Amino acid sequence: MELAIPAWFEIGSLVVMVLIIIADLVLAYRRPHIPSPRESSIWIGFYVALALVFAVLLWALGDAEHAGQFIAGWLTEYSLSIDNLFVFVIIMARFSVPRPLQQEVLMVGIVIALVLRGVFILLGATLIENFSWIFYLFGAFLLYTAIQQVRSDPHETEEMESGVIRFLRKRIPITDRFDGVKLRTTVDGHRKFTPILIVFIAIGSTDLLFALDSIPAIFGITQNAFIVFAANVFALMGLRQLYFLLGNLINKLVYLTYGIAFILAFIGVKLVLHALHENTVPFINGGKSVEWAPEIGTLASLAVIVASMGIATIASLMKLRMDAKRASDTN
Repeated sequence: MELAIPAWFEIGSLVVMVLIIIADLVLAYRRPHIPSPRESSIWIGFYVALALVFAVLLWALGDAEHAGQFIAGWLTEYSLSIDNLFVFVIIMARFSVPRPLQQEVLMVGIVIALVLRGVFILLGATLIENFSWIFYLFGAFLLYTAIQQVRSDPHETEEMESGVIRFLRKRIPITDRFDGVKLRTTVDGHRKFTPILIVFIAIGSTDLLFALDSIPAIFGITQNAFIVFAANVFALMGLRQLYFLLGNLINKLVYLTYGIAFILAFIGVKLVLHALHENTVPFINGGKSVEWAPEIGTLASLAVIVASMGIATIASLMKLRMDAKRASDTN
């Protein structure tokens, strides 16, 4: 039987997490710059250490099951956040966002992502509490998303973005130049929107799509709303620094998409099996539990998530090294 997490710890943790995010926002606003690889690595290490300390506290104040659920959920959300980061890289390049502005744009994107995920967590928790059959929909959606993840074509994304740009430019006055992160500026005595508006719209819509993916995925690991929210917050911490640390390397991790797709498919199957085990749908086994449906435990989920990301990353780096060797041999 799981032990309840103390209410004071949940409230205190939420306050600390909000304060950390606000501090990061203020720091990015007051010191707009491009973080060095060393600075980015230190910050990422700090946020990872915070997540591990949080897991230890969950273990001490709750139990090992809560700690394991958080770690598995955090790693899942972190992997999806890296995928989100890959799209951010495309957006920044597509709209030629100046490097000094990218830090502030990223912070806006992270805040939007956090708000959207918070809304979807509350909605998801309410649906799960009142409609147990929602696990079937969550599972099917994740399986569909996994297939789309593998089949997605970056060129299709660029064409869609180009269509949005053309639509906006025809209907509202937009300048060709950025004016810091200002949404509007004055050109020849006329007020016009800057390209930053399109960037924010692109990032906001991207965050919405990833929120739709990530929330069913995390609910496949735990139904504890506090752990779900904490895993999402810790996954988004350090995302800004990770963007500058990885840079163009993200584009070269060619197998990362397949690793993430496998994780989504695995959790999708887990959700369907859980739905069968807790079944109340009348036309499935007469509304009774499907006894043969196994429950996949937290440790098994954690092992699959770590193995998937590890294999995808190692395979990508090996391919990168082999391609570099071929190029040097050719020259």
